[in-house]
Order: sequence, then structure tokens, then C-alpha cells
Amino acid sequence: MGFGKNNNEAGSSSNSIPIAREDTPLIGKSKQSSQFKTLANVFIAVVGSGVLGLPYTFMKSGYLFGVLTLFSIALLTYYCMMLLVYTRRKLESQNECSKIESFGDLGFAVCGSIGKLSVDTMIILSQAGFCVSYMIFISNTFAHLFNSTASQAQAFLGLTPKKWYIFGCLPLQLGLNSIPTLTHLAPLSIFADIVQIGAMVVVIGKDAIIIAQDKPIVQAFGGWNVFFYCVGVCTYSFEGIGMVLPLESETKNKKTYGMVLALGMGIISFMYALFGAMGYLAFGDETRDIITTNIGSGFLSTVVQLGLCINLFFSCPLMMNPVFEVLERRLTQGSYSLMVRWLMVLVVALVALLVPNFADFLSLVGSSVCIALGFVFPSLFHFLVFKDEASLGKLVLDGVIVIIGIILGVSGTWSSLTEIFGTKA
Repeated sequence: MGFGKNNNEAGSSSNSIPIAREDTPLIGKSKQSSQFKTLANVFIAVVGSGVLGLPYTFMKSGYLFGVLTLFSIALLTYYCMMLLVYTRRKLESQNECSKIESFGDLGFAVCGSIGKLSVDTMIILSQAGFCVSYMIFISNTFAHLFNSTASQAQAFLGLTPKKWYIFGCLPLQLGLNSIPTLTHLAPLSIFADIVQIGAMVVVIGKDAIIIAQDKPIVQAFGGWNVFFYCVGVCTYSFEGIGMVLPLESETKNKKTYGMVLALGMGIISFMYALFGAMGYLAFGDETRDIITTNIGSGFLSTVVQLGLCINLFFSCPLMMNPVFEVLERRLTQGSYSLMVRWLMVLVVALVALLVPNFADFLSLVGSSVCIALGFVFPSLFHFLVFKDEASLGKLVLDGVIVIIGIILGVSGTWSSLTEIFGTKA
């Protein structure tokens, strides 16, 4: 299988500085996590900024089509998550295999160095993509709050306010991302999820009031031409595929892990569907790519938007840490490299400058790297490991998911790039 004695190549930790790994759970460090802790970690790993783009996506796809797509993606995501668990369990049951800690380790166990390189590459792209979306959200929200009038929105020195806010974030992000280890900042991610859920409750409450007062014209089905776009955003919304294996390792009762994971995914899916549908039903064709900019400029709305910006700002270093971990392991033998870190932060900022629309970028990341990580790799690894003993039906299903994932990835990436660069007629 390719996963044997060479633990240095398969491992993910650096040799000199205790850099936080991409597979480090945020709640609990022992191997005895309760079901509640596991469920909490599922929420922390999966819930992300993608939910804020769902109302806009439902506007493009139609609320019924959007909800059905969301639940379909959730079900497929859960199934592929469990494929990773089953594949890891099978490999570890074989005497020649070492402990498999992360997604990258599993890729090495199945396909050797090529498998690990492929997973590492997708982790770099996905994590950096999440940070780009955070910076787009922050700049767009600040521009909405402080540059709402035509005179305030005028360009200065050839740059719009949104771009100036990205440049304003850059020095602080360079400093935060220079910290060698960010394990103590993990509680910020927990706090960010609490704030985000609170923001979702506030937005849904305002949506309900608006729907009761004024019911805009909405559509249930927006046409098949936005199918791939919708799939991309929905796939992006279910972050956390890289946390599935470490969370299972930390679970006290591993027999119930699948049930706990299913419960978490079910609750999150319901929350997402309600949030996306209510946002579109409230604002109709006026729904913006970041739904929080639809809720007005009152005190509560401003606090919610600023709270989200602050939390996403401090979440960026946490999301970038897996990128640094992979690059420093491969480029500097695990040694801390300020140049690598600053270069990646500059790349993230540059991409954020070039892509103004939040939901469009979510679709791009979801359609490209998230589909590969979430659907293609789990099914491919499961097929390769179980090809000699699984039933024909399961092997065919693995192959079908791989093919569908590739089709969705290629088509969705093209659709998203078309939206971003405005090549549509």
C-alpha cells in the first residue's frame, strides 16, 4: 500500500517547531472525547463562512432547488466521510500499517507519495481559499458599513474602498501568521462559531419579520444553468473533511462515531437550509452575495457584522496553519520559514483583490478543491483498499462517485470562473 516504515514521509508534524497540524481537534486533547465533545468538534470543523453565501445562491438556483441540492450534498458528504473512516480502519487492521492520523497519511497509505502530495496540494488550495473568502467578506462588509453612499464608495488613488480594506488587513495578517504555533488561538475558532450561530439566529429573525410584512416574488427553480454553481457553494459550506479521521481517533466510543457524525451533519444541514431559504424569501431578487449586508444598518445589525469580521479575521491564521505545516515540511524540512508564510499571505491577499464577489468565490473553491477532497479522494481510496473484497455494488458506487465528482468539479469550476470574470453573455 505504500505506508510502512517511512514515518517521516507520512507524518505531518514538523521537526523543529510545534506547528499546529491540520488534523488537530479544537476541543479535547485526550483519546477519550465524549459524544458531546465529538458533536461539538463536528460543528466547529464543518460550520464555516460558506453559509453566509447560501441565500444568494438560493436566489440564483431557486429556493426549492437550492434546498434539495444542499441536502443531497450533505448526504453525499457524510457518506464520503464514513468512507474515509472505513478505509482507515481497514488499513490499520493490517499489521504492516502504521498509525494513520490524518487525511494526508491515508493518501500515503493508499497511493504512496503521490497520494499524499495530491491530498496536501488540495489542503493547501482549500485552506488558502477559505482565507481568501474571509478577506473578501471582511472587505465587502466594511465597505457596506462605512462606505455605503456614492461619495464614500468612490475610488481613492485608483483603488475602491474594498481593496483598501484588504490592504489594511495585510500588515496585521502578516504579523499574526508569523507566530510559530497558533494552538492557543484555537478557542477563537470556537468563539467564532458561537458568534456565527448567533448571527444566523439574528438574520433568520429579521428575515421572518420581513417575510411577515412584505413577501417578495421568489422562484422555486432557477434553471439548470446554475446547477454547478449551486453545487459548488453547497459543497464549500460543509467544511471539515480533513477533521473526520482525527475526530474519530479522539472519540471514546468509536462504534457510535458514525451516528454522532450523522446527527451533527443533519442538524447543520437543517440550519443551512433554513438560513438560505429564509434569506432569499425575505429579500427576493435583492438578496446580496453576503446576506448580512441585507439586514440594515441598525445597532444590532452592525454589531453582528463587525463580530463576524473580527472572528473571521482571527480565524485566518488558524486556517492558514495547515498550509504552512505542509509547505514548511516539504520546502524547509519542517523548519519555520517566515518567507514561506509571508509569501502565502500575500498570495491570499492578491486573490482577494482580484475576486470581488463572495459567493462566486465560494462556488469556485467548492467546485474545484472541495469536491476533490470531499468526494473524489474518499471514494477512490475506498475503492483501491476494498477492491478485492467489497461487493460489486459498493465498488460501482465508488466509481460512480469518482466520475460524478470529476464532472461536477470540472463543470463547476468552469461555471464559477465564468461568473467571476463575467464572460457570460
